Amino acid sequence: MSLTQQQQERFRRLAAEIEGIDVDVYERFERDPLEPIIGLGKPNLRIGFFGRDPGREEVRYQEPFIGAGGQLVRKALYERLHGEKMPDFEASRAVGEHFFWINTVPYKPVGNKAWSMKVKRHFHDLMNEVLISRWEGESLITLGREAFLWFGIGRSKEERDRLEAFWKSDERFESSIEVTLEDEKGEARTFTLYPLPHPSPLNQTWYARFPELLKNRLEQLDVRLDNLAT
Repeated sequence: MSLTQQQQERFRRLAAEIEGIDVDVYERFERDPLEPIIGLGKPNLRIGFFGRDPGREEVRYQEPFIGAGGQLVRKALYERLHGEKMPDFEASRAVGEHFFWINTVPYKPVGNKAWSMKVKRHFHDLMNEVLISRWEGESLITLGREAFLWFGIGRSKEERDRLEAFWKSDERFESSIEVTLEDEKGEARTFTLYPLPHPSPLNQTWYARFPELLKNRLEQLDVRLDNLAT
C-alpha cells in the first residue's frame, strides 16, 4: 500500500522546510532526500511496528527497518513464522510484507541522532493521518522511548503524564497501554501499544535482551502465518 498523492506531496513540502536531513547519504545512494521512507504494508495487516527514523540502509533500499536494528526485528519475525533461522537478506525483506511499518519522521537525520521535538511536531499531523487512515490494525510494537512518547505529542498534559508514567514502570516491556489518536478531520482510532527498547547495538542496556523481549511480544500477540490479517 502506498501513500495518497496528496500525502506524498505534503511530505515533500514539509521536508523542504526543515534542516537536518542527511543529504550526503541520500546523494551517495542517488536517492531523493525529499522522498519519505515509509514501509506501510497492506491495510489489513494486524500488527505494526512504530520506530524512530530511517538510517543509512533504509535510504539505500528505500525500505524502513532494514538496517542492523531492523534485521534483529526481522530475524525474530522470520523464526516466529517459519520455525527456522532466517536464511538471507532477501528473506528479511520478504518477511516484512506481513507487517505494517511506520516511523516518527520518515527521513534520515544527520548523525542518526533523534529528531528534535520541533521536527517531530512538524510532521506529526501528517504521520498521525497516515497511521489512522492507511491501516486497519490496532496493535503496534513501538521501538524505543522516542517512538513510544510520540503518541503524547499534541495530547493533554494528563495524557502525556500517563504515557511517561507507563514508560518509567518496570513492566513496560511486558505490558501494554491503549492510546486514542484523532486526525485533523476529527476521525479517531484507538491503538494498543506494546513497547520495546530500541534495537540499536548502541543501546547497551537492552540490546542483548531485545530478541527475547520481542519473542515474548510475538507470543503475546499470537503471531502466526494464518493470523496476520485483521
